[in-house]
Amino acid sequence: MSNKLTTLLLLSVTAIGFTAAAIAQTAAPPPAAAPGRGAPTPAMLAQQAATQAEWKRELALLNLQVIRPGAATRDRSDPHYVNYVEANANPYPLPDPLVGKDGKRVTTLAQWKNKRRPEVVQLVNEQLYGIVPKNLPKVSWKVTSTDHETVEGVAVITKHLTGHVDNRSAPSITVDIMANVTTPVRTEGHKVPMVIAINNLRPFFFPPAPAGAAAPPRPVDPTPDYRKQILDRGWGFVVYDPTSVQADNGAGLTAGIIGLANKGQPRSLSDWGALRAWGWGASRVLDYLATDKDTDAKKVGIFGHSRYGKAALVAMAYDQRFAVGFISSSGAGGAAPYRRHWGEQVENVAAANEFHWMAGNFMKFAADPLTSDDLGVDSDSVIAMAAPRPLFVSGGMSPPEEGKSSDAWVDAHGMWMAADMAGDVYALYGKKPLPRTFPARLSLSDSGDLAFRQHDQGHTPNPNWSYFLDFAATQFKKE
Repeated sequence: MSNKLTTLLLLSVTAIGFTAAAIAQTAAPPPAAAPGRGAPTPAMLAQQAATQAEWKRELALLNLQVIRPGAATRDRSDPHYVNYVEANANPYPLPDPLVGKDGKRVTTLAQWKNKRRPEVVQLVNEQLYGIVPKNLPKVSWKVTSTDHETVEGVAVITKHLTGHVDNRSAPSITVDIMANVTTPVRTEGHKVPMVIAINNLRPFFFPPAPAGAAAPPRPVDPTPDYRKQILDRGWGFVVYDPTSVQADNGAGLTAGIIGLANKGQPRSLSDWGALRAWGWGASRVLDYLATDKDTDAKKVGIFGHSRYGKAALVAMAYDQRFAVGFISSSGAGGAAPYRRHWGEQVENVAAANEFHWMAGNFMKFAADPLTSDDLGVDSDSVIAMAAPRPLFVSGGMSPPEEGKSSDAWVDAHGMWMAADMAGDVYALYGKKPLPRTFPARLSLSDSGDLAFRQHDQGHTPNPNWSYFLDFAATQFKKE
């Protein structure tokens, strides 16, 4: 198992920047087969069918037959083709996170904590990510093996962990949380800051070359390995596989931690989705770190990119123990506003290939007569839930430019808007909001408590790692 998780994470994160088109989600289910990958297996077809069935079941519970089409990405003549024109994107449509249900704006920290924040949490639970059941089963952690190895020239100790979730209530459903904890040999016996990286175990897939053709060159990312950047600071990192907690498809909703909590029965419309489940798993990893003699559980950052950036933001919003967050290219369902007409839309997230991320109730905002404007909250309120802890929000190239990799789907400008709006909540804690001017690409906007940077590459976190680690180091020094 030597370095298996961390090597695979590096491969997938490195390649992501060169495959933005493959990452972009559409309202339609995934195609049956992709070029060069062969026909889908019976298991894949069964999973697709089960996902469709669950999606339709939940739509029926909402008395819906269809949802509106999401933003399309392939055919420019499609009337629903994705918008990347700022003038058409509904600038600043976000609701003020400090304005309560009664229409009054809270002005003190006590009012936020005691009145408005509970309202926000309730709305986020009910309309976005779902409600976590009470009295979830306990997790028992075990170090299954330990490797003394080298990562990018740094001698490290890697502990391979399994967190077994008590399944006596439903023995047919097994949930074992998989994670690797890596720390420098030179710091052994000392508690060091940690960064939890949310990522699954599947490496990026390069299709084989056609018979007789030369294999295409593998993309090379010039950015220093993020693991080495962390280790060179004397810190450690965790690679946590969220799909070991909950599958990334609708067919899996009767399994994983969501299925276990429901004893194998279908979820209700208010039940939690995969994003909340993945965040719950990250919190259980943090539980383990609090018991490890080599890790400082008070100085733990959390990182996620793309869909796992959404999960990292959810983890920060609900678990106050995470010290700092790196929320990379999270898009809709993460830091990007649902109300903005740019890139991924509510209808994309509610489609059959993504609906499982959210509560079932979320889908009603993708069907007439409701729209995203009817949501009681937006992404700025989710960011505000993380206050006063520091957040680094980032994205890549947007709007798209000819001949360059793009990250436009995730709406970097919109993510900055949401972080900017959430700054008013940070201010109640005595923290500094972001500067009110959208920064130029490659410029770091850093208030000391909130930070934003848009790099000039595609759908990858790599160019922003060094900036995040500097940001996190400043926060850890405050502890």
